[in-house]
Amino acid sequence: MNILMRAVGAFVFIFTLSALSQEAPKYTPKEGDYLAHDFKFRSGEQMAELRLHYRTLGNPARDASGHVTNAVLLLHGTGGSGQQFLAPQFADVLYGSGQPLDLSRYFIIAVDGIGHGHSSKPSDGMHAHFPQYDYDDMVFAQHLLLTEGLGVQHLRLIFGTSMGCMHAFVWGEAYPSFMDALMPMACLPVQIAGRNRLWRKLLMDAIRSDPDWKEGEYREEPKRALRTAQDLLAIAGSAPLLMQKNLPTREAADKYVADSVESRIASLDANDLLYQVNASRNYDPSPRLEEITVPVMWINSADDFINPPELGIAEKESKRLKNGTFVLLPISEKTHGHGTHTWAAAWQEYLRRMLDQSPR
Repeated sequence: MNILMRAVGAFVFIFTLSALSQEAPKYTPKEGDYLAHDFKFRSGEQMAELRLHYRTLGNPARDASGHVTNAVLLLHGTGGSGQQFLAPQFADVLYGSGQPLDLSRYFIIAVDGIGHGHSSKPSDGMHAHFPQYDYDDMVFAQHLLLTEGLGVQHLRLIFGTSMGCMHAFVWGEAYPSFMDALMPMACLPVQIAGRNRLWRKLLMDAIRSDPDWKEGEYREEPKRALRTAQDLLAIAGSAPLLMQKNLPTREAADKYVADSVESRIASLDANDLLYQVNASRNYDPSPRLEEITVPVMWINSADDFINPPELGIAEKESKRLKNGTFVLLPISEKTHGHGTHTWAAAWQEYLRRMLDQSPR
């Protein structure tokens, strides 16, 4: 893969699945499944058994009372999974000896959110009859996994990218004392509106309006809908400076579309994608931001199509955080559009500062 394929390829679905290299991961996690029985969704729907898949790295440290003291929760973005946190540009920068998330010091937990990865999702068999989950459901399920599945009652840090960034704000309001600190990457703590809502609505409408979707009961994927969806995802995840550098001619850009965008359609499932995007429909932590009292290190990048800095939202809302710091990374050779959140070289020192300065 060339550098552009690795950069824009961060968005295998939408934002974050950073399978950006064909190298084998340096770190091998322990994997498991937690089964939540009789799980009730905010919609009123219920599942007899909800599966949450997770990966762990490192080992838990315990205090005299047996409580885990070094757990760090990593939350992925829309369409991704915990696998993204094994990508070299993330793991190789953070997990080694002396690095910010040194595995000899921290117990890393990366969960596949509802509807994602190896966790319960529509494509398992329920199709469009799968419960209409939202971000509150996803965070509630993550809390169950930690407390009942892994016996973790407190977190050293919650680190979230894109959708996981939004989940971090939900966590800070729903469970304000559960963590020592939050590090949300690449999002805004307001309802999804404007251009961000527009492209999501266009994507969902493309799926629902394709006759081959058949109300979610298709036997073959609705390819026309998925082609439109993938086109939108490619733009949403674009990195302008990097793309201009690596696609300097129209022939190069056209070849990228032919070689990369088209091939990714085969990896998409229409129902899964529809649910993943629709889960953001009622997200809006803005009314309760003052209730987040733990330290927050919130980072966006200036070349993020999803959260453009010219809106001025982050600067305004960050002032409402009682103990928050907002950082806007300027566009540079180190930034990768919205996917900058997974390229740790661009922001690792802010993570180190957060861990050094936040109370334990």
